[in-house]
Amino acid sequence: MKTTIIHNGQFVVPDGNGGLKVISGYMTIEGQYITDIGEGQPSPAETFDEVIDGSHRLYLPGLVNTHGHAAMALLRGIGDDLALQVWLEQKMWPNEAKFTADDVKWGTLLSIVEMIKGGTTAFVDMYDHMDEVANAVEQSGMRGCLARGVIGLCPPDVQTAKLEEAIRFARDWNGRADGRITTMMSPHAPYTCPPDYIERIVQAAHDLQLPLHTHMSESMNEVLQNEREYGARPVEHLRKLGVFSRPCLVAHGVHLTDEEIAVLREYDVRVSHNPGSNLKLASGIARVPELLKAGVLVSLGTDSSASNNNLDMFEEMRLAALLHKGVSGDPTAVPAPQALKMGTSIGAASIWLDDVGELAAGNKADLIAVDIDQPHFYPHSDLVSHLIYSASAGDVTDSCVDGRWVMRNRELTTLDVEKIKAEFNRCYRRLVG
Repeated sequence: MKTTIIHNGQFVVPDGNGGLKVISGYMTIEGQYITDIGEGQPSPAETFDEVIDGSHRLYLPGLVNTHGHAAMALLRGIGDDLALQVWLEQKMWPNEAKFTADDVKWGTLLSIVEMIKGGTTAFVDMYDHMDEVANAVEQSGMRGCLARGVIGLCPPDVQTAKLEEAIRFARDWNGRADGRITTMMSPHAPYTCPPDYIERIVQAAHDLQLPLHTHMSESMNEVLQNEREYGARPVEHLRKLGVFSRPCLVAHGVHLTDEEIAVLREYDVRVSHNPGSNLKLASGIARVPELLKAGVLVSLGTDSSASNNNLDMFEEMRLAALLHKGVSGDPTAVPAPQALKMGTSIGAASIWLDDVGELAAGNKADLIAVDIDQPHFYPHSDLVSHLIYSASAGDVTDSCVDGRWVMRNRELTTLDVEKIKAEFNRCYRRLVG
């Protein structure tokens, strides 16, 4: 089994009190796992198969993007500056109806390239043609928590076919790619799935013993529509339908009352906060400080690059740290260490990855390196703060998932980037032609 040592580096590690600290020292990796991490110098480097000089590098856990639709990179820049429902109904859904499995393959691969280059090592994806997404994850070496998103605005026989496909995908792919792929069941949203259909999806999740993932309370229009059609706001509506009886991750959660936040905490529902997408679509600003105070797990997601328009998790962490200071008037609302944990350890916990998200002995070797020998990182006064308020995706130099380097010195090792860009452009030209 291959052994690796990174020495002369700096590492972001837990401080033992729920926070983070930076140490100068070394990390050792054996196979898929971190075996040791500490300050100073370890045993002689010659005893390791691979020796990496970590000078001028800051190592941190790989970033975890807990909500997205990777193939929608093909729709980046199509329908910007529009309200959510207009964007969906007039721009996204008509174009997505043209997507083939081949489009999803190359759209997903381009997004995976973007994510790897930006330091994301694990991501959630809810979409169609999910076998192509899973194959892309397997090929790339990334970690993926995947679900066939199901929209129920269709005849009963089509609903059944979609549900059967979602079940087959979830069953066939869960645990594949040496465990790097996990699956969920995914009703798209309460406004796109009739109540009885959601109940069928919940039952399938019980049968398969899998979590659920759905969009919820993203816009005020969605909340009001839910009240008109079903006599309840989305949280209570989904609770009654049994969605929270399974482990559950909801995307957005922008429009929540105090009582709804308490319900989410009671059922341990996790929330994927997507500040960039929510701002661009004018959906609103989630009550993240209140969610955090209530003890709800709040992670970060980009949503798709059609609504963001990038997959830069450094940008999402920075937005989360800045946005809630500005709207609350409290500069301590989301401190830098909290934002970094939302993008790493809390993200991993939110998608039920128990041994990912922290640099610690016994955890999987999912980590990235950032070049801190750049003007915007000087002085090295508080590197955790710099990661949130100064860094960007372009600062990432190396990425390791499950003990395997998927990017070294900014070059991807598992994917042919030029071929992916060429095939992506071929798909794009067909879609818009």
